[in-house]
Amino acid sequence: MREPAIEAEALVREFKKGPRAVDGIDLAVAPGEIYGFLGPNGAGKSTTVHMLTTLLPPTSGTARVAGYDVVREGPQVRMRIGAALQEAALDPLLTGREHLRLQAALQALPRDERAARADELLDRVGLGVAADRKVRSYSGGMKRRLDLALALVHRPPVLFLDEPTTGLDVQSRTALWEEVARLAHGEGVTVFLTTQYLEEADALAGRVGIIDHGRIVAEGSPARLKAEVGRPTVEATPADEAERGRVEEILARFGEPCASAHGVAVRLRSGEADLAGIVRALDAEEIKVENLALHQPSLDDVFLAKTGRSLEGAGEDEEGRAPGGLAMETA
Repeated sequence: MREPAIEAEALVREFKKGPRAVDGIDLAVAPGEIYGFLGPNGAGKSTTVHMLTTLLPPTSGTARVAGYDVVREGPQVRMRIGAALQEAALDPLLTGREHLRLQAALQALPRDERAARADELLDRVGLGVAADRKVRSYSGGMKRRLDLALALVHRPPVLFLDEPTTGLDVQSRTALWEEVARLAHGEGVTVFLTTQYLEEADALAGRVGIIDHGRIVAEGSPARLKAEVGRPTVEATPADEAERGRVEEILARFGEPCASAHGVAVRLRSGEADLAGIVRALDAEEIKVENLALHQPSLDDVFLAKTGRSLEGAGEDEEGRAPGGLAMETA
């Protein structure tokens, strides 16, 4: 069995006169895996990333990244990771190309490789046309993509992305998703992705961990977690509102009634297999429906079941922040 690319045991970070931002978490992320780390602001996501990337020392516990201890072997860890944190540290007076060539020099790439590597990454993240424009003219999405390219200059086997698509439009977010998926599936890069977007974790991650108040409250594949918390529901909207009562009687044979914004809904006892029976029963009673929809449980349902609240609309960040998005100890 291969050694995990990222692992943590009983990892804790406690701030002075503040809460335990991370309260004894265990992690094991396999090489080449995209691991989604879900949670609201203040749950401990960014603090966890800062410890795993050696930016913050743990209060207690241990963590290893790419086989190296984050406390005792920090330089070795930093050589093997790329990190795109919440706020990109970009110079508005430099161009995209200049940023990448500077990063290549700082990462000690051979001089004769730097220009080609910069061009390759600019094209990969869709910034080839804008490569020689100053970053101050870049949109938020362009800055995020440049930050991702900077994190990839030295070809790291492990990539940390801390809420990389927050505030991006749909097109920019989709482009970044495609690149992250290609890195993991095409190049075997391990990706540790923190996010508040449920659809992001569902689309990209092979496994997700849900963190709340510094503790991991659920972990597994999106499909397994959704299967754990509930069965699918079916919703029927009768073409004739006068038939509503009959529709309710028929659907009640297949499951327990549940709330519906428009039609009649039940949570199915036997899952998707009941759908064909519902169609036959409605047809036998000669009831016409305007709409018949099957709804699968979502990651938001999982989060609600595990934490008692919805992920969207979470409160303001409870973790202290230093400029550049780094956590800082509160006074």
